[in-house]
Amino acid sequence: MSERYTTVTTGQVGVERERAVFEYALLRVIPRLDRGECVNAGVIVYSQERAFLASRSDLDEARLLAVDAAVDVVGVRRALEAVEMMCRGGAEAGLAGRERPGQRFRWLTAPRSTIVQPGPIHGGLTEDPEAEVERLLDRLVR
Repeated sequence: MSERYTTVTTGQVGVERERAVFEYALLRVIPRLDRGECVNAGVIVYSQERAFLASRSDLDEARLLAVDAAVDVVGVRRALEAVEMMCRGGAEAGLAGRERPGQRFRWLTAPRSTIVQPGPIHGGLTEDPEAEVERLLDRLVR
């Protein structure tokens, strides 16, 4: 067993699972900064222990257009796709794609005044960061 993971007993005698610390932030679309109304559109999940960084989005266009009928939906989708690309890293993410996952997570979650903004960073424990991305997306976005 790796010493870097937290061992947690699941409540069943003799059953232990390894859980790792993770951090996450919502991706919010704020089409009119002056009004401050937002639509949750995605999530970024990072686990240093598992060297994991991923983002998924699910934009509810009808909800977004109800907040602002003039919003650039194509531009918002491109911004959300850019976050996912940055999380994957590599050449398609440009120079920043060469940075370590933690550096990319901190850059992506830094406060900014754009239409797509990260929310506050929260943390938790997970056995499977990839499944955590989908769980958070289902719970907080869909």
